[in-house]
Amino acid sequence: MADTHQEDGAPAAKVWAGRLGGATAQSVEQYTRDTSDLRLLPDDVAGSQAHAAMLHAIGILDDAEHTALQTALNTIAGEVAGGGFAVRPDDEDIHTAVERRLIELAGDVGAKIHSGRSRNDQVATDLRLYARRACADTVLSIARLQDALIERARVETATVMPGYTHLQRAQPVTLAHHLLAYVEMLQRDTARLLDARKRCDILPLGSGALAASTLPLDREAVARDLRFSAVSGNSLDSVSDRDFAVEITAACALVMAHLSRLGEELVLWSSAEFGFVELPDTHATGSSLMPQKKNPDVAELARGRSGRVAGALVSLLMTLKGLPLAYNRDLQEDKRALFEALDTTRATVDVLADLIDVVSFNRERMRAAASDPALLATDVAEHLVRRGVPFRDAHRIVGEMVRRTVAEQRSLRDVTLD
Repeated sequence: MADTHQEDGAPAAKVWAGRLGGATAQSVEQYTRDTSDLRLLPDDVAGSQAHAAMLHAIGILDDAEHTALQTALNTIAGEVAGGGFAVRPDDEDIHTAVERRLIELAGDVGAKIHSGRSRNDQVATDLRLYARRACADTVLSIARLQDALIERARVETATVMPGYTHLQRAQPVTLAHHLLAYVEMLQRDTARLLDARKRCDILPLGSGALAASTLPLDREAVARDLRFSAVSGNSLDSVSDRDFAVEITAACALVMAHLSRLGEELVLWSSAEFGFVELPDTHATGSSLMPQKKNPDVAELARGRSGRVAGALVSLLMTLKGLPLAYNRDLQEDKRALFEALDTTRATVDVLADLIDVVSFNRERMRAAASDPALLATDVAEHLVRRGVPFRDAHRIVGEMVRRTVAEQRSLRDVTLD
């Protein structure tokens, strides 16, 4: 078998070099090269393994060629898993890096791997494989945070605290009820992520650059091999579709919005003014100037980094806005936004799960804050309703009682309903 691979250190020929003459300007090389997708390497190799098997099944590869390709791809998979796979400066992206390495290992037959395939449908496949897995991993992390909240709620069913509206004390609730509110939010987040994952589960490979291929590709066989539930129906759409990435990023932005609320409450509750929470030293920081400080940095960063994920969502939407069919190089920017959203969300979920496990709640301080009888004003109004008083009248009567007791510096406890 002939071996036409590049010598080590020699610049690799561009995969499109037949059309353009001369070397690409260095500034263009630097501006267009993108290795932000290195994490897609396992998916790129897996896609090539499935594609090679299909090319063998339809007769594009003979037995020896198929064996050579799969042996080389297995070697590359091992290099990727072990951290030994190198992307060279002259590789445009991970796809050309894998193909270059494939040719180095298998010789000329390595150049056959791209039969019936474009980088357009290849990257769309890689990204869907990654996103499908990342959604599942994020859901597992969310479940761990939910478990932490549920376990803390289980032992706080009798811990009374003020419930708030407008950050003003409103009615008594239990700490368990408060914590379980976040479990509900996270359950909706889980449903959104799982729903978005369904849109990842459609195979675009075989769509080519935009108009599929004249080769008799067996897309269903590749879908079965890669465990996709279906193949895409329109090649123009499937190479340019990033709706699934937008949906996942939007779901992550909502997760982070919910976690920012939890972070804000932990910040407030750990302040001296509230005193509801004591953060362990392992999950707090200090001040470089003020020796007495114990700062809730984890909760503050959870609150602050929600903006990063919301920004990723806006960035991705603006990338897609106005793009004509089909593929455009703008889509190179999609991965940064999706990776940012998933990485930040999962890291925040994981660290807050750790924090919830170890935070201490000051039950006495919470109970004292909820002890003002004025927090039962709604209950008093509803007592009058049960005695036949129209609610608006009951509301006015109790409101006047509260106003009078405040003016007289008395407690609502001192007032009778007789």
